[in-house]
Amino acid sequence: AGVLKTTTGLVGLAVYNTPHERLRIMYTKILEVLEDISKNAAYRKYTEQIINEKLAMVKAEPDVQELEDQLQGGQSEEVILQARKMVQWKTWEPVVEEPPADQRKWPNIIIK
Repeated sequence: AGVLKTTTGLVGLAVYNTPHERLRIMYTKILEVLEDISKNAAYRKYTEQIINEKLAMVKAEPDVQELEDQLQGGQSEEVILQARKMVQWKTWEPVVEEPPADQRKWPNIIIK
């Protein structure tokens, strides 16, 4: 076994001693939530695909550094934070209010 890192170098982000376990838990939670969404929903289909790919990487790659490289999300602690935020934000729920009709117009200023 190699030397374990002692810091992430990122303020407020502690090192996880068991990142594989944490990622397995978070990805499994996300997949469980997705089961409540219609199988035909694009969000479910594509999110399941992405999370299953990431979970397969976690299960297949024992080396933390190699796993970080494969996941392409930064350090494992950052990837864990991303997964945790995904669960917290509940992006699968309907929007609270509809966005303004002109939200995507650019530029959003009138030039006279």
